[in-house]
Amino acid sequence: MPNLPTHNDEDIWTQMYEAAKKEYHPEDVSPFIQAHHVVAAVQSAKTGKIYTGFCIEGASGVINLCAERVAALNMYINEGNLTVRRMIAFRDKAPAVNGGMPCGACREFFMQAAYENRNMEILTDFGTRKTVLLKGLIPNWWGDKRYL
Repeated sequence: MPNLPTHNDEDIWTQMYEAAKKEYHPEDVSPFIQAHHVVAAVQSAKTGKIYTGFCIEGASGVINLCAERVAALNMYINEGNLTVRRMIAFRDKAPAVNGGMPCGACREFFMQAAYENRNMEILTDFGTRKTVLLKGLIPNWWGDKRYL
């Protein structure tokens, strides 16, 4: 792993929270589409940079994009990289008591995007800085053999 900027965990989580919080401003894009009511930030495992995203959801679930994947896609656009070190996601306030968990589609996306993402820290309680690793949310993942 490359040398990353040194941050203590509290500083980096606060930075990620503040960056994502700027994206939170729920709005109706049209009578069918809502946006900015869930926000996220990811930290690149390659550069240590923070990227943000917001959800966009329509009346048909097929067009929904979660904030977590939008943040990762912003990172990909800027770095050509989908390897995430840390992630935070929330609505109107920081995650607390097992909050901020990515949905199944996001979990699967991150597992498929990079083998290293299995060790991505996901913040579940901002106050205590409690995290879980993605691999703990998807034990015995079906795609492991393709990486190995």
